[in-house]
Amino acid sequence: MNMQPTSSVQAPPPCKTVDDTGLTPVMMRDILLKTMFRMNLETVTDLERVLAVTSRVVQDLIDDARSQGLVEALGTLHANSGGEMGYRLSDGGKARALDALSQSEYYGAMPVPMERYAQQVRHQSIRNIQITRDQLTGAMGHLILPDELLDHLGPAVGSGRSILMYGPPGNGKSSISNGIRDALGDKIYIPRAVEYNGQVITVYDPIVHSKAEDISDDPNALRRTSNRFDRRYVLCERPTVITGGELSLDMLDLKYNPTARTYTAPLQFKSTGGVFIVDDLGRQSEPPQALINRWIVPLEENKDILALQSGEKFEVPFDTLVIFSTNFHPNEIFDKAALRRIFFKIKIDGPNQEDFLKIFAMVARKRGMPLDEASLLHLLKRKYPTIDNIYANYQPIFLIDQMISICEFEGIPYQMTPELIDRAWANMFVRQEAIEH
Repeated sequence: MNMQPTSSVQAPPPCKTVDDTGLTPVMMRDILLKTMFRMNLETVTDLERVLAVTSRVVQDLIDDARSQGLVEALGTLHANSGGEMGYRLSDGGKARALDALSQSEYYGAMPVPMERYAQQVRHQSIRNIQITRDQLTGAMGHLILPDELLDHLGPAVGSGRSILMYGPPGNGKSSISNGIRDALGDKIYIPRAVEYNGQVITVYDPIVHSKAEDISDDPNALRRTSNRFDRRYVLCERPTVITGGELSLDMLDLKYNPTARTYTAPLQFKSTGGVFIVDDLGRQSEPPQALINRWIVPLEENKDILALQSGEKFEVPFDTLVIFSTNFHPNEIFDKAALRRIFFKIKIDGPNQEDFLKIFAMVARKRGMPLDEASLLHLLKRKYPTIDNIYANYQPIFLIDQMISICEFEGIPYQMTPELIDRAWANMFVRQEAIEH
C-alpha cells in the first residue's frame, strides 16, 4: 500500500514543466550534465529519482541537451531497463559537465529558488501552530511540572516567539525544551537545497531533519503518488536544532566549501519551521550579549541576513521558535534592550517537597527500586536541611541510580536504607576543602 504524505501544511505543488521550477534552463541543464557525469546515470527513471523532478521535466531537459549536441541517445538498453531509452554524454557534454563542475561541484536534486522557499515557509510557519494544554501536557507527560508553569509555557509555544528559560541547574530546562519540540507534532516540507543568485545552498540534513516517510510508487499504478508534491522537498517532522556551550557566532553564517564551491545552510536556517534551542547560555566562548545581538533582526523582523563569499548579503526567511536556556539570572548576562527583545521569560525553579516526592516515587518505580518510609524520612529530615531544603529535579534520579550501583556492587537486592541514602548523598556534592598541589 502506498503511503501518502499526512500533514495539514499546504504542500508545494509538483513542477510539471521546466518553467515551473523557477530555475534558469542553463542551471538545470548543467545540473543534469553534472549528475549524469558524476553518477553515470543513463535513463529518465534514474535521473527523475536523483534530480527530484518529474519525468516530463527530465525528458525536456534531455531533449534540450540533445539539440545542443551535449547528450546522445543510446537506443533501448538491456532487459533490466524495461526497454527504456538510454542516454549518455557526448564529448561536448562531458566537456561542458567538467566546466560546470569547476564552477560548482553541486549535482543531484534541483534546488528551490529562495523566493519560492520563502513562500512555502509562510504556508508552514511555526506561528501557524495552535497548541492546546492537552497537547503540551501529553508531550511533557514524563515530567512532573506545576500547573502554573504550563500556564506560562502554553501561550509561549503557541506564539512561535522567542522564549528564555532560566533557573538553577538540574531542574529540567533541557527536558522541557525537548517536550516543547515533541508537542509540535505535525510535518513540514524541507528543501533539499535552495538557490540564490545562481549559488546553491544545501539545506536538508539527515542529522537535523527526520524524514517522515518514504513515498514510493508502484510501477503498475496508474497514478504516481510521489508526484503529488514538489519532490525537491522532503516531508519531515518539524526540525529541532540543539546547541550548547559549543555555539559560536560563525556557526550562524553560511558555510562555504572551497573545494566543492557550494554552501551549506547554517544551523538556524536548517531549523526553519521548527525549534532552535540554545542550551547552557552563558557557557559559550561568545558573551551571551553578543549572541543575543546576532538574533535581534531575526527575532524582530522574521528574516535573517546571510552573506556569500563575494560579500553580497541577502535576506532569508527566519521562522523558528528560539528557546534560550540558562542557569544564570537574565539580569546578569543581558542588558534591558536584549531582554525586551525576548518575548517570553519563564523561570524554571526546583520542585517543592510534594512534587519532589512524586518524582522520587516515579523514578523508583521505573528503576525497580522499592520505596522505604524510614529512608525517605532520613533523606528529608537529615540530609536536605543541610542544603536549606533546596530540591532539584535531577536529584531523585541521581540518588536512586547511586543506590542501584551500590546494591549491584555489594551483590544485594535493590533496596533503600538510611545507610544507602548517606552513601548516595555523599556522591551528589563535593565537600569544599583545600587540596595541596
